[in-house]
Amino acid sequence: MALRGPLTRLLRAQPDAALQLRRRAHSVALVGAPLSRGQKRRGVDHGPATLRAAGLVERLAGLGCQVHDFGDLNFTQVPNDELYNNLVLYPRSVGLASQMLADAVSRAVAAGHRCVTLGGDHSLALGSVSGHARQCPHLGVIWVDAHADINTPLTTQSGSLHGQPLSFLLRELQDKVPQLPGFSWLKPCLSASDIVYIGLRDVDPAEYYILKNFDIQYFSMRDIDRLGIKKVMERTFERLMGRRQRPIHLSFDIDAFDPSLAPATGTPVLGGLTYREGMYITEEIHNTGMLSAVDMVEVNPLLGASQEAVKATAHLAVDVIATCFGQTREGAHIAFDELPTPSSPDESDSEQQVRI
Repeated sequence: MALRGPLTRLLRAQPDAALQLRRRAHSVALVGAPLSRGQKRRGVDHGPATLRAAGLVERLAGLGCQVHDFGDLNFTQVPNDELYNNLVLYPRSVGLASQMLADAVSRAVAAGHRCVTLGGDHSLALGSVSGHARQCPHLGVIWVDAHADINTPLTTQSGSLHGQPLSFLLRELQDKVPQLPGFSWLKPCLSASDIVYIGLRDVDPAEYYILKNFDIQYFSMRDIDRLGIKKVMERTFERLMGRRQRPIHLSFDIDAFDPSLAPATGTPVLGGLTYREGMYITEEIHNTGMLSAVDMVEVNPLLGASQEAVKATAHLAVDVIATCFGQTREGAHIAFDELPTPSSPDESDSEQQVRI
């Protein structure tokens, strides 16, 4: 699809960054991040293996991508990892794992790859976004999720760090976020204007306060119903790239989809994205030419009611990633430049007469 409007003018006016990203468009690094300590449910650490088993590598290779699968990072639980403030779970384990992931993502982007982080729970964005920002300090984040994940350690009700990553990453919240053990390495790298949410429908009171008072752009499912997904994406790009071109970090929680499509996940919420809406989001992000990193998180094969439910969730996640790298609903095809022309008829008229 051709780009139109302000984004077209922007890409024409500032070609350097887009050209740099397009040059590495077909080099994709896969980094497995089987992080599970950011939440309470077992099984999300099996997410990377589940996505690979669903044919992710083969799908990307079929799109012409040069896939560099770096395997899974080896996260270890820190012993005696006590609660922070008698509530926040596994801060040292999550902090150490996020630091390892930040280093891995930074190396992948520096090496010229577009990096896909396979989760794991959504606390991994602490590492993936931080590592990406080391190489691309002006990046913009599109956060596709049923949840805002922007509670602070002082407002969280669950204590799970997968509901808090953006509070640590946002500069405007640093006087509201305490220093957790294991987090001394982490520095905020985003401003409120760098983030757009899509698909929200389960937002805590403190999170709603943050979204409103810090002027963070978000599109709830009601907004998607009201505006349509096309207008949502136009406004997303206007917000993130209306003034300057920048790399995009897509952080996609599979629970953004309706649970009827993605049942094998930890915190499903009714009324989510349809398949068509989800694919349109990633098609449009791909069409910008500015996608630099992707998180795919919260696929949990232990929470599927059946093997079919697990497969449906995993294949949906693979579709999301593949669409980020060029799969379209018109078909993903190899290069086809010219139709063949017959050199001669199969049978001459005379041969046909003889047969008659």
